[in-house]
Amino acid sequence: MSLPTAARLLEEGIARGLHPGAQLYVSLGGRTVADLAVGESRPGAPMTPDLLTLWLSAAKPLTAVAVARLWQDGALDLDEPVARHLPEFAQGGKERVTVRHLLTHTGGFRTRDIGLLRSWEENLARICAAPLEPGWTPGARTAYQPASSWFVLGEVIQRIAGEPFQRHLRERVLLALGMDGSWPGMPPEIYGTLRHRLVPAYRAGLPGGWRPYPWDGEAYVGRSSPAENAWGPARELGRFYEALLAGGRGALSPATVAALTTPAAADGAFDESLKRVVHWGLGLRINGPTADGLSGAAEMGRHASPGSFGHGGFRSSLAFADPGHGLVLVLIANGLPDGPEHRKRVRTVAEAVYADLGLDRP
Repeated sequence: MSLPTAARLLEEGIARGLHPGAQLYVSLGGRTVADLAVGESRPGAPMTPDLLTLWLSAAKPLTAVAVARLWQDGALDLDEPVARHLPEFAQGGKERVTVRHLLTHTGGFRTRDIGLLRSWEENLARICAAPLEPGWTPGARTAYQPASSWFVLGEVIQRIAGEPFQRHLRERVLLALGMDGSWPGMPPEIYGTLRHRLVPAYRAGLPGGWRPYPWDGEAYVGRSSPAENAWGPARELGRFYEALLAGGRGALSPATVAALTTPAAADGAFDESLKRVVHWGLGLRINGPTADGLSGAAEMGRHASPGSFGHGGFRSSLAFADPGHGLVLVLIANGLPDGPEHRKRVRTVAEAVYADLGLDRP
């Protein structure tokens, strides 16, 4: 089955300078209906569905599932203090922050000056030394954390599992779900083999054309980041959501999937980082109504069913599952325009997918 309207919008995005190319994967009821690519991966090279794209924050749910597996196995309690596993984290008033607070963005320590060019150990030390934000009661307010809480979750996973985060995530989550072509950071020998298949990311909307980010260089690709540094084809991120729609497919129990995808607050909460009401599950954004009647996950589009769940990546991607329709949609573009342009891009493509599949009617 083709998706003519969605494909046309992606081609128009190339003409408008939003992206050099993009991958789109869609499945319905577990059956692939589209696994396509448009445009170029880099100047003069076609984008194909087999190339490895950077998922950025769309990778966060992978880490959430790794935590959920440990919880499911009884290795941790979501409501226990993080400091039980990571004593140095209790500095600065953070002793009451729990694992659940990390997953629901209610911990209150949006640490800056961390990232992939610092070592794991330096990032973790900076986060642990950071104080709780002034006036913050863990669990009472919400503010999206792009990286800080995720490094802490990664370290908790390492200490419980007794193995490096990268290895644990690849073996216990990605390989368990059939995502053998995806990598949460790459060992040097893997980078040397796959570097020609990595799709660079480009800053859009600048005078003089596309400006590549350095994220496909070895210094970045090899780093471990539980928040943003996974690479793979769009179809493999699609497999992740297909597994969640199928009740966990052996990696998770249906009850654990339900816990991940249930909003922490029935009416959502105002997110102080994103400046909008958001329905957060455990590391996943949930589509649900807000007081003004607008979707709390508007990038999924107006046809997404209530309870659809997923996550986007910084100005580049959107991945979600719609249990009401049995739909999985993953869109990854290699051009990063300004935020409003990106949100419009993914929303209109998502709505076009529903229209192309005849799912846009009540």
